[in-house]
Amino acid sequence: MYIGSVKLHYIYIAKSNIVKQFYHLTLCIAVLASCTTHNPSIQSSGAIGNHAMVSSAHPMASAIGLDVIKNGGNAIDAAIATHFALAVVYPQAGNIGGGGFAVIRMNDGTINSLDFREKAPELAHREMYLNADGQLNDLQSTHGHMASGVPGTVDGMFALHRKYGTLTMSELIQPSINLAKHGYALTILAAELLNTKQGEFQTYNRWSTPYHSDQNWQAGDTITQPDLAQTLENIQSNGRNGFYEGIVADQIVAEMQSGNGLISHADLKNYESVWREPIMGDYRGHQIISMAPPSSGGVALIQLLQGTENYPIADWGHNSTKTIHLLAELERRVYADRATYLGDSDFVDVPVDQLLDSRYNEQRFSDISFDKATPSALVSAGEIPPSESPETTHLSVVDADGNAVAITTTLNSSFGNKVMVKGAGFFLNNEMDDFSSKPGSPNQFGLIGGEANAIAPHKRMLSSMTPTIVTYKDQLKMIVGTPGGSTIITSVYQTLLNVIDHGMGMQEAVNAKRIHHQWYPDEIRVETDALTNSVQTDLEQLGHQLRMTDKIGRMDCILVLPDGRLEGGADPRGDNTALGY
Repeated sequence: MYIGSVKLHYIYIAKSNIVKQFYHLTLCIAVLASCTTHNPSIQSSGAIGNHAMVSSAHPMASAIGLDVIKNGGNAIDAAIATHFALAVVYPQAGNIGGGGFAVIRMNDGTINSLDFREKAPELAHREMYLNADGQLNDLQSTHGHMASGVPGTVDGMFALHRKYGTLTMSELIQPSINLAKHGYALTILAAELLNTKQGEFQTYNRWSTPYHSDQNWQAGDTITQPDLAQTLENIQSNGRNGFYEGIVADQIVAEMQSGNGLISHADLKNYESVWREPIMGDYRGHQIISMAPPSSGGVALIQLLQGTENYPIADWGHNSTKTIHLLAELERRVYADRATYLGDSDFVDVPVDQLLDSRYNEQRFSDISFDKATPSALVSAGEIPPSESPETTHLSVVDADGNAVAITTTLNSSFGNKVMVKGAGFFLNNEMDDFSSKPGSPNQFGLIGGEANAIAPHKRMLSSMTPTIVTYKDQLKMIVGTPGGSTIITSVYQTLLNVIDHGMGMQEAVNAKRIHHQWYPDEIRVETDALTNSVQTDLEQLGHQLRMTDKIGRMDCILVLPDGRLEGGADPRGDNTALGY
């Protein structure tokens, strides 16, 4: 591959078969012939690479990332380029108006993690979404200008680049500028989603966005985004300050003022990403490297794995009655702990060490019975001994030198707060809903939060994002992550179990049907066809409430095979694509 003007063989996927169409675009990517199939009945093994692999939510973004590696960039360079591309072609979650987390493992074994989560504006306060009667107005925390936290994504990309980047940021951003300026073709799934959002786009925007249409969008329709192209050029020319100061910052603040939003010039200028020590744990000889608070993902994931390790789930079988019962019982207890103890560690004392203490978790899970389900009303947070946010996207990258990065970013809901910054061409997040707007009341994902996650100025809201890297015998083994709101943690958890316990390959593990329990509501969410009729009956007889759902998560993962080759696992639930060479 080379950087230059080429024809892109663009592939979009129908539900029942693979449909190929070819579009001639001027892009900084090469011809691709190895896109993965998005039907698990057809494709049970993933893309294979001898050297490098990129897995993301969109084939164009993955192609750009892989092209960066082929032209001398490392995994972090590729991840940055892939992320900016997702901001163009995957606008429901890819973003420059949101935030996220990155977990990094370099080929010398050093690890790190970056928190570029959004922050509450200076004018935010704990009762900002409560009416005069103290009742929650949850529409204000999910839709419109007041729902937005201060974006962290752009600062995060530059922080990653300063520490690990090798190519110039100009080179990494240029492919996305080309995509925004010259256009890209919609996939079937993208067109369907845009059609469902037309009403909200019209309600929350004072002007016509590039996504407005008087007729239904169709697969193959081309979208150009000149305003976004200009914003990306401002960032390209002026670096981080091209977003947080100058004309783009003026546009953000003007948009805020038009709808009673709170983000100010000072909020933008003063935003800073934070390097944090990753959360680490062990599971059946594997080392788990994940994200620390304000992400709840790392802590919850390792609690779940500690609770699983003493049980022979490989012998019980994948999605058997005993396996699903155990997973649900563990999950309801871990999510109860999440609700009580987890928040922004810069503001509250999060008892991470205690929550990850094997003795605590042994006691925490000791009351699990295999004779009946535990009603969530009888489950509260564990007693800690004295101290000693729907639409998200994930990408996984490993380069030819073995450097690895897992990045999960989000706008929270699909298209965030539904407000596109006028003149700037990007959506803002609705991450303020991830705070406990009223402690004890659920957010849009049904998650209960406590005082640790109450709103405060400059505070980062609690997240479920779980970018994770796994090693075995000091060698890289997996890079794992997914969108999915409250289901992120449990999706990552099950994918790890699928590989480590059930012996699946990466694509097989990603394809496998998933379940989810989060304490409240007291139900197991079950993907269609995840369980046999007999298992469903058995679980109901144990006292579990089952709720069928269409899709849980959209994994983008990479597995290092025993012979050193790389298998990409791209989720058939979306347009996700893994590409390697």
